[in-house]
Amino acid sequence: MKRSTKITTAVLTLFATLITAVFASPEISPNTTLSIRIYGVENQEQSKFDGSYTVDSNGFIFLPLLNNGLKASGVSSSKLARKIEEAYREAEIYTNPRINVISNKDEEAQKIDAQIITVGGFVSRPGPVQFTRGMTLFEAVAAAGGADTFGSDKRVELHRSGAKKRNL
Repeated sequence: MKRSTKITTAVLTLFATLITAVFASPEISPNTTLSIRIYGVENQEQSKFDGSYTVDSNGFIFLPLLNNGLKASGVSSSKLARKIEEAYREAEIYTNPRINVISNKDEEAQKIDAQIITVGGFVSRPGPVQFTRGMTLFEAVAAAGGADTFGSDKRVELHRSGAKKRNL
């Protein structure tokens, strides 16, 4: 096995682990803690509403002034925010609420975004590279300055947990 392939293999192993975590489902699930804030209402109303809410085991959250719970599990934070806004408008409680929902899963995703990967092998600038959400292998190599005169983006292998998965 050539030296460039071995180094690229080590880099791709780290990168594959990060990619797997990024594509994990962003949907809210039961027992998820949500931080919910409301805007576009009076400060007194805002202080009653803003806070942490836990999705119950059936996937519902119960919010102030709404008689029924809202189904939260199975949707993203942004879709839930739109759902809450609609529920308050339909109940004629607030005319123009703007809701912000942050789940603990969103916070975990931010930790992934802050990670560094290492690109090695025959690239112009081997070393650490800032990982960005949705980054492809090609983009990781490009962030390291691209292939140098001895490297090639046509000879890339993907390894996960030390095992070769496929040639890319």
